[in-house]
Amino acid sequence: MSQVKATIHGAVSLVNAIATGKGATLGIAAKVEATIKSSEGHGIQIEVDNHNLSSRLINKVVEYTVPKKDLEKNKIEISIMSEIPTGYGLKSSSAISSVVSLACNKMFRSKFNDSQVLIPGVEASIATKVSITGAYDDACACYFGGTVVTDNYKRKIIKIQKTPTNLLAVVFVPRSRKRGNVKNLKNIKEVFEKAWDFAKDGDYWNAMVLNGLATSTILNSDPKIISNLIEGGALGASVSGNGPAIAAIVKKDKVSNIEKVFSGLEGKTFVSEINNKKAEAHEL
Repeated sequence: MSQVKATIHGAVSLVNAIATGKGATLGIAAKVEATIKSSEGHGIQIEVDNHNLSSRLINKVVEYTVPKKDLEKNKIEISIMSEIPTGYGLKSSSAISSVVSLACNKMFRSKFNDSQVLIPGVEASIATKVSITGAYDDACACYFGGTVVTDNYKRKIIKIQKTPTNLLAVVFVPRSRKRGNVKNLKNIKEVFEKAWDFAKDGDYWNAMVLNGLATSTILNSDPKIISNLIEGGALGASVSGNGPAIAAIVKKDKVSNIEKVFSGLEGKTFVSEINNKKAEAHEL
């Protein structure tokens, strides 16, 4: 029997990719770990610490990653531990699909490259309807860390750089999961084009604020929260993904101001360091 453990980190949105197919994301330290065991036999068994995680997605990733001949003669057991709340726009599904793919690659291939890890997760996300665009931007920020600007349809990284480590992400997870109709983001496509252009030019905080104001008006968040966060000293603030979580990027001395803005709302807040570290896997 062999075992592999893989670790990947989460991310928050700078620019939502739904309207244009182009996105930007920033890696945070909250992490997901996958431990995978293979033994003689057949079938895939999944154990997760949170029942909202999609086992359909995980199964599909395994199918796309593990060579057919290995799938036929191995029983594969996967257990997943996640620090990222699921279903709030905090990239948990991208992190999970990428970490499972990484663990499978490490176990069943002697050599593999980054796109062999990323593409199965992206394809599986589209196939199981977890994501519209495949969320290549999210997968890249989770996998490589740092700040990443991508063209999701071309599966191409346009810009990637380390995020300054004197920053923190303060993330608010509302009690209600209610979110607006994501398709309506396309109605203001030009605004997202503009936000993405900011990000492509390295102007990440203006990109994030513009994205935050645009997404919050459409996805049932209050745009005033975004302006209050900026007033409180956040460099950038936005609904993350399709929401309803809201993330603010701040210098360390401003964290308490930001927590104050969130404290008036129903839900919980967590603070995460920035992540610039690439996902890793090792045999146990």
